[in-house]
Amino acid sequence: MGEDSWGVIPPDPLARPGLLRHLAALLYDGLLLASVYFVLTAILIAFRGGEAFSPAHPGYSLFLIVTGLGFFSWFWTHGGQTLGMRAWGLRIESLNGRPCKWPQALLRGIWALLGGSILGLGYLWCLVDREGRTLQDHRSGTRLIKVRHR
Repeated sequence: MGEDSWGVIPPDPLARPGLLRHLAALLYDGLLLASVYFVLTAILIAFRGGEAFSPAHPGYSLFLIVTGLGFFSWFWTHGGQTLGMRAWGLRIESLNGRPCKWPQALLRGIWALLGGSILGLGYLWCLVDREGRTLQDHRSGTRLIKVRHR
């Protein structure tokens, strides 16, 4: 089997990543994103003279959402893998097998946020989907694949 243009051995089309692998990568990435939030929030608080944000502060909530979308979208458009996805052998790609583009990545992130916030139904969708795709995959024209590194 030859390598694809991304430098990895192409995935076995019958080996779809399971929900647990997907959630494990998400947990790993969540820890990394929490550290990014921590550092950026510390910087923002310093600019506010040490005054903390109220949990209901709409600007701060929007900041967290935009930061999270930017975090995931950047990784998805630059190699198709976050650090957690890399650790768990996963990659995001367009349905045509090409790398994810920014509009797709942002759309995927928005749908992942929405689908995850409604009792995780967006992620659970992969359990009933014939191709094992999540709601965010369907809405953004992407798929999560299992990869084996050299």
